[in-house]
Amino acid sequence: MKKILLINTNMEKAPYPVPPLGLCMLAVALKGRFEVQIYDGVFDEGKGMPALVHQFNPDFIGFSIRNIDDVVMDRQMVYIDGILEKFIRTVKAITNVPVILGGSGFSIFPAELMKLTGADYGIVGEAETILPELLDRIQNKADTSDIPNLIISKKLEIQRGNGFRHIKPVPDRFSDIDRWIDFTPYMNKGVYSIQTKRGCAHGCIYCTYPLIEGRKFRTRKASDIADEIELAHQRLGNITFEFVDSTFNDPKGHAEEICREIISRKLKVRLRTMGINPRHTSEELFELMVEAGFVQIDATPDSASPRILKSLDKGFELEEIEKMATLIRKFNLPTMWFFLFGGPGEVDDTFRETLDFIDAYINKEDLVYMNAGLRIYPGTPLYSIALAEGRIPAGQSVFHPPVYYYAHGVSKNRLDGMIKAASLTRHNCIPAMETAPSSAMIAEAVESRRLNQLDEPMFRTLLRIRAAWRIVGRI
Repeated sequence: MKKILLINTNMEKAPYPVPPLGLCMLAVALKGRFEVQIYDGVFDEGKGMPALVHQFNPDFIGFSIRNIDDVVMDRQMVYIDGILEKFIRTVKAITNVPVILGGSGFSIFPAELMKLTGADYGIVGEAETILPELLDRIQNKADTSDIPNLIISKKLEIQRGNGFRHIKPVPDRFSDIDRWIDFTPYMNKGVYSIQTKRGCAHGCIYCTYPLIEGRKFRTRKASDIADEIELAHQRLGNITFEFVDSTFNDPKGHAEEICREIISRKLKVRLRTMGINPRHTSEELFELMVEAGFVQIDATPDSASPRILKSLDKGFELEEIEKMATLIRKFNLPTMWFFLFGGPGEVDDTFRETLDFIDAYINKEDLVYMNAGLRIYPGTPLYSIALAEGRIPAGQSVFHPPVYYYAHGVSKNRLDGMIKAASLTRHNCIPAMETAPSSAMIAEAVESRRLNQLDEPMFRTLLRIRAAWRIVGRI
């Protein structure tokens, strides 16, 4: 049986380490047809990888590239250099077996990363069905030219096709995917990531989700999702489960169905989720979420200015954001809010509209993340806007270094200054540059949570410490 080594190149541990469950799903899809091992680079950061390559002696090696950079312009944390140095170049120096790239970061910049790494193949989007087919054809010396969403080193062109397929149950997929890695380091700070669907039917001008996963929602059954949570909880114990969909409560009614399934099983689990769509919020949704075990959510309206909501093509209105915020406070759901400033049409007045919303509707104990500048990605409407406005010349790569969009109506310096001023008088408003707390602040937060037996989200503990430090001049 041929062997394949799957390598997780993600080393980022802030705000918490993310286990490579996507690679684990691939391992399950390959099981029985290939001998599979996973190398998880989050904590080891490549140090033990060469020894594993020599010991396992794989016939194929796949690299997952999760992120290219952190989308914060002034911080400019670019991950690809470390990925090249610690993983891909190291492997290519000790073996010449076929190298295959994949992952969300790769899917955004496939041609650029193929050139940069010298990889043999790359898969854009999900790979559970494509990778086994590709490996079979490689070992049988068969033609690969009709495999959808595949890119090969000889052409550097994506073979487009129906690559975004419905999620099909895989034997044992939900019962043992975490067993492919050592989950122990993730137990204290990490989460178990859950997808309830793939694809995104929204049209936010900067977003890459539709490019990576497709433009239609493809939902999983609520019973399958609850199975995965229940079985993982039995094995792992008190781990937090995070729903990582582009928006949790889309399509309408799906989130409610999931919550009811969890409630019906009387599962005592901690849940949190990424973006909530204001258009589909209701008292029933939040009541079900609280009963199911949600302890934290993210709200990502990006703006509270009607003009900017329209220019970003968010698909909801200010009144719906206000309704969502009111419900969040009613049900006392700890929330991290995310706002992006500098999109098309941004001016001083639109910035103030968002600030007025923050003051009027957001709990002072909840974090407000304020980022200036929108990362430009190829294939998005924002890329076309930037091209039409002459921000980028035709043919310019926005891969490395990252390229950002700022509205004509407000300069970068002006925007940075307004965000800084807002954060000085609002302890819960955090500029993107300051979202990574110092080791001293984290240590104090950990100790405070231990002494006071706090069970609140960590961000609330950190916000209180940040406010206290500001009073005494420590920040």
